[in-house]
Amino acid sequence: MSFKSILFTAVATLGLTTSAFAADVMVKDAYARSAGKNAKTGAAFMMIMNHGAENDRLINATSDVAKRVELHTHKENGDGVMQMLHVEEGFAIPAGEMHPLKRGGDHVMFMGLNQPFVQGKMIPVTLVFEKAGEVKVEIPVDLERKPAEGGMSHGTHKN
Repeated sequence: MSFKSILFTAVATLGLTTSAFAADVMVKDAYARSAGKNAKTGAAFMMIMNHGAENDRLINATSDVAKRVELHTHKENGDGVMQMLHVEEGFAIPAGEMHPLKRGGDHVMFMGLNQPFVQGKMIPVTLVFEKAGEVKVEIPVDLERKPAEGGMSHGTHKN
């Protein structure tokens, strides 16, 4: 096998993964979902690893799939009810550690979807980090993935 063939195979294989790299930040196992074809909101989940020597912070996310994209988390409101909140300061990604964006926890929220999320389609998202800068990811829609134990669905959203 020639070097050119090996290089093409490696690039093609990387293109099929859900990992993205920028500087010292790695994004993997990303997926997005909504509650159905008429949903007005959706969310994206992923694992973010900071391989660098300095702490970093995810401070924003952007995408053309929705009118508004925010970083959200879930928090109990004191009455035992969980609610989603916009996290304006973003999510800390300590050096050498991983930060999960998962159902029932921190996540990227899409509000005012411009089109339905379709199983298997890719959603372009730009994650913005304080130090690593912009990381562009193509996130596959997975409407079939079951939530982790204790996770919430993202069918409704209240501000």
